[in-house]
Amino acid sequence: MEQQIPAILKTKPHFEILDGLRGVAALSVVTFHFMEMAITDYSKNFIGHGFLAVDFFFCLSGFVIAYAYDDRIGKMGVTEFFKSRLIRLHPLVIMGSVLGLLTFLFDPFGGHPELYSAGRIALIFLCSVLLIPFPVVTERAFNLFNLNAPAWSLFWEYIANIFYAFILSKLNKRWLLALTLLAAIPICIIAYRTGNLMGGWSGGTFWDGGARVAYSFLAGMLVYRFNWIIPSKLGFGMMSVLVFAAFIMPFSGWNWLTEPLAVLFYFPLIVALGAGARLSERLRKICVFSGKMSYPLYMTHYAALWMFGNYYASHKPGTVEFSVVVVTSIILLVGVAWLVMTFYDIPVRRYLSRKRHAA
Repeated sequence: MEQQIPAILKTKPHFEILDGLRGVAALSVVTFHFMEMAITDYSKNFIGHGFLAVDFFFCLSGFVIAYAYDDRIGKMGVTEFFKSRLIRLHPLVIMGSVLGLLTFLFDPFGGHPELYSAGRIALIFLCSVLLIPFPVVTERAFNLFNLNAPAWSLFWEYIANIFYAFILSKLNKRWLLALTLLAAIPICIIAYRTGNLMGGWSGGTFWDGGARVAYSFLAGMLVYRFNWIIPSKLGFGMMSVLVFAAFIMPFSGWNWLTEPLAVLFYFPLIVALGAGARLSERLRKICVFSGKMSYPLYMTHYAALWMFGNYYASHKPGTVEFSVVVVTSIILLVGVAWLVMTFYDIPVRRYLSRKRHAA
């Protein structure tokens, strides 16, 4: 007999345009990562602000978590909340670590696994699986997570979820607004001090990640709590253009101003507009697919990026070859993400959910 899911644990209906926009942001950050491997001068990178997709993810997350759990976390309890988040997030943390380990050991274009003992590699892998920052690999720019660089944002996502469960879910709207305004200050300071908001992924910029998640997660919650949902006739196409515009804005000496403006005001506005926008039936399936694919793509793509970086350094491809390789790689990575989602992530989450409900 199929196990019945308690009503309090059932998933709420999705804001499908926001799901679709999450996919647009995921594709943008993947493209950005390919481009930055080859073009170190971000002012010459057509998607030089693709890293801001992470701030958009954080803002979306704050909105979705508040929508999904504000009215039921008190009934379900903190333990069940954490179980829900672990089941949703951690299978792909593990898969990203496994793929990262395989490409670390067997990269056909280079890499130096021989510089690390078996014990050291095992420790690097364990830290990656458990989301424990361990920036020790020199040739990978001392990423917090050497095997799967994007995991830094998942580390801070978990921290935000912990704060939500114990503190933020209990705050009234006034205190939440005050905390959000306070969280805006570090964003402005970091941007002014360093010239951009690109930090958070490395040991040297660790606390920048905390500042980025703090403001954007709180801002997303504010949009939901104050019901700042803006009904409009904007559809998925126009909303996608608005999101993508933030990632292709010029990378310049004005980043200290333009990036905070995007994070502090533009992304919360996009979430508010996206939650109230209209979705045509012919685009519904695209949005649903895009939303489902976004997290698997984000958490599995960087294993290929390390190989691409070594390929680019050793082969020095021309513009045409470079373009063909990047476009082909992105298409293949979407295919890999679909395979991972279909044959690993969804079955594992279903299994864990069944075990949870049977307990």
